[in-house]
Amino acid sequence: MAGLFKKLFNRSQESGQEEIQAEEQEQLTDEEIEAINEEEIENEETVENEQSSIFSRLKNGLAKTRNNITGKLNGVLASFKSVDEELFEELEEILITSDVGVSTTLMILDKLRSRVKEQNIKDPSEVKELLKQEILAIMGESTERLGEQTPAVILVIGVNGVGKTTSIGKIASKMKNSGKKVIIAAADTFRAAAIDQLEIWGKRIGVDVIKHQEGADPAAVIFDAINSAKSKKADILICDTAGRLHNKKNLMEELKKISRIIEREFPEAYKETLLVLDATTGQNAISQAKLFKEAADINGLVLTKLDGTAKGGIIIAIKSELDIPVKLIGVGEKVKDLQEFSASDFVNALFEEDE
Repeated sequence: MAGLFKKLFNRSQESGQEEIQAEEQEQLTDEEIEAINEEEIENEETVENEQSSIFSRLKNGLAKTRNNITGKLNGVLASFKSVDEELFEELEEILITSDVGVSTTLMILDKLRSRVKEQNIKDPSEVKELLKQEILAIMGESTERLGEQTPAVILVIGVNGVGKTTSIGKIASKMKNSGKKVIIAAADTFRAAAIDQLEIWGKRIGVDVIKHQEGADPAAVIFDAINSAKSKKADILICDTAGRLHNKKNLMEELKKISRIIEREFPEAYKETLLVLDATTGQNAISQAKLFKEAADINGLVLTKLDGTAKGGIIIAIKSELDIPVKLIGVGEKVKDLQEFSASDFVNALFEEDE
């Protein structure tokens, strides 16, 4: 167990360094601009073939995590002839090294032990279905979709480098494609790259982007965007925000100020605050979430880059420890790869065998 804690600490340190490096990327490169221009934009002409269904995209995006959890799980269960404490120790290592988290893992295993004893389970193969059920119980099932209530203001927060601005572009694209009138507020005025990126998205999908010059007061951008949303009778106003954690005190005060302006200037709007987290940062994502919870009333989470990590178990840890609903998950680069989160689909994709 001590070895596992050491691994977790080292990974946390590494992810922290990656976060700092990401925050230093202030310019939008030509490659990034080209990538946005080439991004798949959903419209009437986009035809989704059967092999690229929502579930298959999800399953493909979770391939690394599924191999890390289910692949190892199958191997362990096949090597045991009975259910004993040694088996539970193997399960513990699989879950912790998949970033399910120590406290969440121990809670899951305690429940598994109780159910195994109550049901007098002897066959190790039956433990897999019990584990699946326990994870599903933790995840729950969200009943409210993003953007269902209008008019709405969606405040999007998160540190630089997590995919926040790209997620905003994809959310705007999806909502416009569903028939809603959308406006974007480019309120991350500390990064010219963020403003440029949203402008490109706006032109590509036909959505107005309200912006000021770099270094302007973010709250002033939000104020103007709210007035624009009202005058144009927009259904959804999506607001980008800064994410420089090394100025975290100022950042958190800025978020509180923005929230006050939204409440004052647009009281009739439904308010939604989405926190964007990078799944590849593992346990560091939980630390970020706890920090942002101090400054904002977070309604939902967006987990990006799940396709790029074998540590997708972090989504289970986040839900267990923070009890904030996961609204969207990113399992690839395309617009359709930012999906509405379904706990049942997630768990099924995680445990379904590869053909």
